[in-house]
Amino acid sequence: MRRVKGALLAAMLAVAILPGCKIVRTPTAEEQAAETAKAAFNPADKVDAIWQSQAVPAIEKRAGDFKQVLSLIASNPDDASAKFGHREKEGNAPWTYVVKFEGKIVAADTQSRAATIDVDIDGDGKADARVQTGPALRGTALRDSLDFVNFNEFKNQIEWAQFGKAFNEKVNATILQALPRDGLTGKTVKVTGAFPMPPSGQLPLVTPATITIGQ
Repeated sequence: MRRVKGALLAAMLAVAILPGCKIVRTPTAEEQAAETAKAAFNPADKVDAIWQSQAVPAIEKRAGDFKQVLSLIASNPDDASAKFGHREKEGNAPWTYVVKFEGKIVAADTQSRAATIDVDIDGDGKADARVQTGPALRGTALRDSLDFVNFNEFKNQIEWAQFGKAFNEKVNATILQALPRDGLTGKTVKVTGAFPMPPSGQLPLVTPATITIGQ
């Protein structure tokens, strides 16, 4: 009898306490997936947030005259790197330099997805730089030229690589897709961009942050 009365009292107390309790609903699987996706790393959004307000102005501000930069690299690499270059402190990444130039297109490879134009900058009729025009862009020069982003801001190497690729996708979508593809040889071009130091004997491969093709 005492056990019955005790159980009854416990039940009554539980009912009395219930009005003061807050019942938390368990999220559905779909809701949990949506929340996870919302919190997931999005490299395109991260690039969008800084592209026009920070990235392009930073590249334009630091960009040196192409010939001047190459000359300084040859004569004083440390000075050239300090003025026009950047690389991550960690690891053995090469220096990436920011440059600007105008010249004449002397060759164009537009059949490949990794399309390029060769540009004569000094007027001698020979190519001095090769500019990527996409849609597929090699390397991560735009990311690597920025001194206000660094690997330690990212969880791992995969996110860092995705961030670099997102810069290429951004410049392709906003600038390169609108470029003409036919009859480029002989036209003038104006470029601001970045390149890693190439192997000896090869043209610098410039990824443009801005590019204008004239007549």
